[in-house]
Amino acid sequence: MSFILTKEQKMIIQLAKTFAETELAPVADEMDKNAKFAPGLVQKVADVGFLGMNVPEEYGGAGLDEVTKALVIEEFAKVDASVAEMLSVHTLSSDIILRNGTEEQKKKYLTALASGEKLGAFGLTEPGAGTDAAMQKTVAKDEGDHWVLNGSKVFITNAQYADIFVVFAMVYRPDYKENPYTNHDISAFIIEKGFEGFSVQG
Repeated sequence: MSFILTKEQKMIIQLAKTFAETELAPVADEMDKNAKFAPGLVQKVADVGFLGMNVPEEYGGAGLDEVTKALVIEEFAKVDASVAEMLSVHTLSSDIILRNGTEEQKKKYLTALASGEKLGAFGLTEPGAGTDAAMQKTVAKDEGDHWVLNGSKVFITNAQYADIFVVFAMVYRPDYKENPYTNHDISAFIIEKGFEGFSVQG
């Protein structure tokens, strides 16, 4: 499959290429050695507009299309795969909120994610289930005015740096015991770093 890119798309991809070569390449080896992002690097990515590239302009983003987003991430990956993965997961978190969140959630979280004020993470993988969502053990219970989640996730990209987590959990229906294989749903929840009972280890 081939794509005919517009002039604007080519300009954005060239910007990503230049940014990767001038900002990522010089610190890539050091980041690998330390297993940490270079100080201020994530904010530099935000300042150029890439953290909000998939977020509509009304929420402070650039509103770019999926092809352009993928090609920007590819340019990053050519120089440093870890930063490319950070960007990929961050924008994935934004995408989920954009497509499924309430208007209140979009205004609150997308604006912060697009500006770089907050970094996003995506929580699905579990120790005993991998990325098989149907086998996950994390459970969410409706307590009326709030939800309570119980469980743990592993291999969560951006976890050490993120402020906003999109976490998946099982929601069981009242008749679950009678029909354990059908009477449950899988839902995504927005978890903020400071929520009670939430912690990041490692």
